[in-house]
Amino acid sequence: MILMAGRFLQAPPLHRVDVTHLPEGFSMSDDRKSAIANDLDATGEEASFAETALTLGGKSQEEAQRTGAIDKADDQVETLFSPQFQTVNSPAHRVVWDRGIPIELFQSSEPETPSDVKKVMDDSVAVVDRHRDAGTLMNEDRKISEAVLGDLAEVGYWGLLVGKEHGGTGAPFRNFARFLTRMAMSDPTVAGLASVHGCIGAVDPVRTFGTDEQKQRFLPDLASGRRLSAFALTEPGAGSDLTALKTTAKLQGDEYIVDGEKLFITNVVPGRTIGLVCLIDGRPAVLICDLPHEENDQFQLRKYGLHALKHTYNRGIIFNGFRVPANNLLQPVKGSGLTIAYHGLNLGRVALCANAAGTMRLMMASMIPWAKFRKTYGEAISQRELVQRRLGRMAGMIVACDALVAWCSGLIDEGYRGEMECIVAKIFGSEAQKEAAVELFMKTHGGRSFLAGHMFGDNVHEYLAPCIYEGEGEMLGMAFFKSLVKQHGMMYFEPIGKALAAAGIKKPNPMNPAHAWALKGALPPYAKWFASQSLWPKPRPSLPPMPGRLKEHAEFAAAGLQNSPLEISGTMRKHQLKLADRQCRMSELSLRIQKLVIMLCTSLYGARQQDEVLRDAADLMCQDLTRELTGRRPSDRYFRHATKLGATIAEGGFASIAGLHPDEILMPYQND
Repeated sequence: MILMAGRFLQAPPLHRVDVTHLPEGFSMSDDRKSAIANDLDATGEEASFAETALTLGGKSQEEAQRTGAIDKADDQVETLFSPQFQTVNSPAHRVVWDRGIPIELFQSSEPETPSDVKKVMDDSVAVVDRHRDAGTLMNEDRKISEAVLGDLAEVGYWGLLVGKEHGGTGAPFRNFARFLTRMAMSDPTVAGLASVHGCIGAVDPVRTFGTDEQKQRFLPDLASGRRLSAFALTEPGAGSDLTALKTTAKLQGDEYIVDGEKLFITNVVPGRTIGLVCLIDGRPAVLICDLPHEENDQFQLRKYGLHALKHTYNRGIIFNGFRVPANNLLQPVKGSGLTIAYHGLNLGRVALCANAAGTMRLMMASMIPWAKFRKTYGEAISQRELVQRRLGRMAGMIVACDALVAWCSGLIDEGYRGEMECIVAKIFGSEAQKEAAVELFMKTHGGRSFLAGHMFGDNVHEYLAPCIYEGEGEMLGMAFFKSLVKQHGMMYFEPIGKALAAAGIKKPNPMNPAHAWALKGALPPYAKWFASQSLWPKPRPSLPPMPGRLKEHAEFAAAGLQNSPLEISGTMRKHQLKLADRQCRMSELSLRIQKLVIMLCTSLYGARQQDEVLRDAADLMCQDLTRELTGRRPSDRYFRHATKLGATIAEGGFASIAGLHPDEILMPYQND
C-alpha cells in the first residue's frame, strides 16, 4: 500500500505537523520547514492533512494555506447541519459508498402549496403577464422596469422566502423552486431576480446568520420590496478562488470603512441592500450594506457592456472609504464570511435548474408553430424525423430538470445540506439549456434565429451564461468529486500515510517485514473494505412499482453507482498526491457519477407521472444517458421512440406549454 493524500482530502486536524520525514521524491529546505511551523503557531490553527499533503507535494505554502482555508470554510458549513443531514449522509454520497441504495432518498413527491403562498404566486405571474402584454415589462434601457418591480412588491413576490414573522410569506423552498419554472415561462429574467434576491442576495444570509435585531431591521424591507438585494462576492481577481479577495473593511469607531471593487453584481443599482463579502482583519466576513440612493465619492457603480443578463442591471461596485455601521456585520457561530457565502449557493443552483426548465419550455413553444409553418419539399418540417427527435430530446431534458428541482428542493426542506445534489442540478440544468438553445432551438429555426427580434438571436447569451453562474460547471464537478471522496480518504488512506510518516518510511515495500509491521494497524481496514467490495455481491435496489423501461433505467443507474467505489478508490491509489492536479480525470469520473444520479432521479420521477408523454420523455432522457455512459450506438427502436414522442409534442402533447405565447414568425413567406 502506498501513501495517498490530496488537497481535496481534508482530514481531522493534526496538532503537530511532522515535516522531518518526507516520502521519497519530496524535498524541503530547513527554512521552509521552519516557516510552516511558525505560520501554524502564529495563527493558532491546526493544519489539515490535505493542507499538509499539498505543501509536502511541492506546492507553494501560499497555495496550501489558501486551499486549506476553502476546505475549512466548507467544513464549517457542514457543522451548521445536523449529522444526519451532512454530506456523508446525503443521497448522492450514500448511493455510492453504502451497501445498498436508499431509494426513498431519491424519490420526490408533489407538494401541497399553502393557499396564501399560491395566491402570491398566481398574482405575481399575473403582474408579469399583464405588463408583457401591455409592452411595459421593460424600461427605456430594456431592463425590467421599476413599475414591474413595484407591482410585484405589492403582491408579495419579493417576500416568498422571508418568514411571516418578518412580513413575508414563508414559502417552503420546494414550492418556491417549482414556481420559478412557472415564472420563467412568463419571463426568465423576473424569475432570475427572485433567485438573486431570495437565494444568493441578502435575504438568505440575514435570515440564516443574522441576529434577531438584524433580522428585524433588514427582513421586513426585503420582504416588502422596499429594498431589493444583491450579493457582492466576485472581484476582478477573485472568482473561483475566493481566497484572493482584496476588498477590505476596517473598524473605525462604530463603523467599518470599506475600500475595494466588486464585479458582475446582478440586480445592483443605487438604493439596494447587498451582502458584501470583504476582508476584516485579514479574514473573510459579510457586511449587510444599504447602498445610498445616489452615487457619491465613497460609492460608485462601474458600468460595462455585458451581453448576458441584459434585462437586469449588472454592474461593478467601487468602494472608496464607504461607511457601514459596525452592527451590520453578520457573525456566524462557526466559520467566516466564506461560510455565509457558501450557504446560499445551493439554493441558487436549484433555482438555476428550475429557470432552465421554464426557459426550455419557451423554446419548445416557439419551435412547434415554426415547425408547422416551415415547409421543405412540400412538407412541414414538423413531419421530419430530425425535428421530431429534437422535440423529443428537449422534452427529456425538461423532465430531467423538473425531476432534479423536485428532488433537491425537497432535500433542502427536509434539512439536508444538499451540496452534491444541488451541484448535479446546476450543471445539468445549465448544460441542458445550452444544448437546447444551440442544437435544438437554433437549428430548427435556421437562419431566422439570428434576426433581431428573434427569441434566440436576442437571448443567446442568456441561454449560455448559466454555465458560468453559481460556479463554472467543470469546476463544480471537481467540487462534487471532492465531496464524494473526502471521507473515504480520511478513513483509509490517511492512517496509512500517517503510519509511514511516523516510521520514517519514504518508499514503502510490502515485502519488507519492517514496513509491513509499520502498517499492521493502518492497512487491514482498507484491505477489509477492498475485499468486501470485490467479493460480496451488492444487494439489488428495492424499487417502487415502475413501468418496465423506467425500472430498467433505475436498475442500470443503481448498479453503476454501487459498482463505482472500486474505480474511485483505484483512481485515488494510482495518482496519489498528484490526483489534485489531475483535473481532467476528476472531472470525467465526476460527470459519469452525476449522469447515473440524474438517471436514477429521472426514472423515479417519470414513474410517478400520470401523463404518458412525461413518462416517455423520462425514458428517452435515460436512454440518452445510458448511451453516453456505454458508448452504444442508437438503435432503430430508439429513433422510433424519439420521433414518435416528438410528433406527439408537435400536436400539442406537452401539456405544460399550453397557453404559452410563442414569439412571432419573422420574415414569413407565402405558402403555396
